[in-house]
Amino acid sequence: MTDARDIAVGLFATGVRAGAAAGRLALLPVRLAARAPLVGPPLQRAGEALASDGLEAQARSREQLEAAADELLAAPEVERAVDRALAGPLTDTFARSLAKHRVAERVAAEIAATPEFEQAIVDALDHEATLRLVDRALASPGLERLVIEALESRLTAEVTDRALDSPEMQRVVEHVASSPAVRSAMQRQTTTLAEELVSGVRRRAERADDAAQRKVRRRQVADVPYAGVATRAFGLAVDVLLAQIIFLTGAALVGLVVSLVGDLRPAWLVAALAGAGWTLVSGTYFVLFWTAAGQTPGMRLMHLRVSDHRGQPPSLGRSAVRFVGLLLAIVPLLAGFLPVLFDDRRRGLHDFLAGTVVLYVDREPLVVETASATEALTQSG
Repeated sequence: MTDARDIAVGLFATGVRAGAAAGRLALLPVRLAARAPLVGPPLQRAGEALASDGLEAQARSREQLEAAADELLAAPEVERAVDRALAGPLTDTFARSLAKHRVAERVAAEIAATPEFEQAIVDALDHEATLRLVDRALASPGLERLVIEALESRLTAEVTDRALDSPEMQRVVEHVASSPAVRSAMQRQTTTLAEELVSGVRRRAERADDAAQRKVRRRQVADVPYAGVATRAFGLAVDVLLAQIIFLTGAALVGLVVSLVGDLRPAWLVAALAGAGWTLVSGTYFVLFWTAAGQTPGMRLMHLRVSDHRGQPPSLGRSAVRFVGLLLAIVPLLAGFLPVLFDDRRRGLHDFLAGTVVLYVDREPLVVETASATEALTQSG
């Protein structure tokens, strides 16, 4: 069934089309006349005059409309109407709509994406007024009080505790602690500390060398290159400890093997074997290091080296003789080290027997031994 409203709409559309067609037919003679050579130019000039009058009338109408709008906006009634609109629910609805459609975020994103905005921020930060403002803010007592209050607040302590107790912080700490850079730094720090400790002990021992000989000989001792009793005693103690550790380790292994086959008897045989083993391990330790490197680990720690009359590490036979002399010097309550305090070259009993001297590595000999001095040293050995 046809609706009356549809019929009315159809009639209106038909009337519009008919009016447009009638207008075109009415303007047809005018168009034809405008194209005629005699009538066209006057009609064009008349049309241009009418168009100019129309533009002037439009401008006057616009000015009148703007004036009327200004009068309307300045009217008290409009002010009261706007106040009532803002006091009503329209403002809240408008604000909710802005938040719902995220208008502010979209506008801010569009503004921030423009190169002009970035350049404006850079210019503002580089401006002298901004720098003066920042300096005044940093120098103000109010900012200092604000920072102190923030640091002393309970919220700051709670946030710090939560951050430290968080799994993320634990992972960060584990990652930093296990990083190669941190391990290398700790290793360097540990090495430096050990070197400083040993260096301090070595300096004190060298001063004790000079002090002991000066007290015994009752005269000033020059800066000689020969090691004294304190540095040599400290190095010997380290070497004896290392040799003892090696011997005890070997003895434990031998004891374990012997316990598998039965007890070793009698007791004197065990003591004799232990003594022989200790002598063999200690002799091998000292002789090998003296011959191969000219210094034992304890002597290296104290920056000492043993040398023959040619300035070279002692030979295997000379080192063996020196070890026997070392045992003889230790047996009578270390009396074999007493000549170190009186001899100009600070030699002990084992040095006299082997024809060796012990030198500071860090010091060069003050004089070069002549042939006669070398011969004398060899004869005294």
